[in-house]
Amino acid sequence: MKLGIAMFPADFAVRPDELARAVEDRGFESLFLPEHTHMPATERTRAEVGELPAHFSHTHDLFVALTYAAAATRSLRVGTGICLAPQRDPIVTAKAVASLDALSGGRVLFGVGAGWISEEIAHHGTDPGRRWSVMAERVKAMRRIWEDDVAEFHGEHVRFGPLWSWPKPHRPSGPPVLVGGSGPLVASRVLDFGDEWMPHAGMPVAELAERVAKLRAAGRAAGRADDVPVTVFGAEPEPAHLAELRDIGVNRAVLYAPPADAEAVHRFLDQVTPLTAAFSD
Repeated sequence: MKLGIAMFPADFAVRPDELARAVEDRGFESLFLPEHTHMPATERTRAEVGELPAHFSHTHDLFVALTYAAAATRSLRVGTGICLAPQRDPIVTAKAVASLDALSGGRVLFGVGAGWISEEIAHHGTDPGRRWSVMAERVKAMRRIWEDDVAEFHGEHVRFGPLWSWPKPHRPSGPPVLVGGSGPLVASRVLDFGDEWMPHAGMPVAELAERVAKLRAAGRAAGRADDVPVTVFGAEPEPAHLAELRDIGVNRAVLYAPPADAEAVHRFLDQVTPLTAAFSD
């Protein structure tokens, strides 16, 4: 099982390039950065989600931060954890992902999710109630841009005629798409437009094991040659918990680092680094 680190790339926290070097130097396989473009400063959002920590509204741009991380490292996988696809133009995002993947030598893991703060989603012109279908089409449209020299897409939410867009990603099909979420329809979404499943930690391990088994059986029935990989996001940095995840077939566990200054983050990384010897592939 691979081990990764995730951290909100807040403007008051350790720089993403310094963070990436520290994560790679300690033997972790990957670094994931989440995103929020902004936080609505309204009573409606406060009533919906409560008072969120400052790092939700202080994040660097996702792909700028990941570029700093990739440029500062040699082999570290750099991931979006997650990219809020319903809030992003698919043509622009396809180019950002492809550029980062090409320049990093194929080190991108493209985690996607539909978002959960309704006003944030609506500010980007997306109906929050339709965010899942919007996300599906935008990811499929991005795949067309990555794979085809002349790409076009004609859907309900995404429509564009023939276009050229380079660079192409490092591999012809694009980077692996990790579909976030734990709802009842997530397995069908993974098989529809994703490569891997990325649930957030929290569900009982027995339930997770059952759902992983069902997803992989459905994948084989759909003609996938290999078992669908699973990344658990926000796993507990405890040996017993990680051993349970490994034993049920989880491929990658991602641990949250605090969005804090360099000293605090280095201290956290030093505490969890011994886990790499026991669990990293």
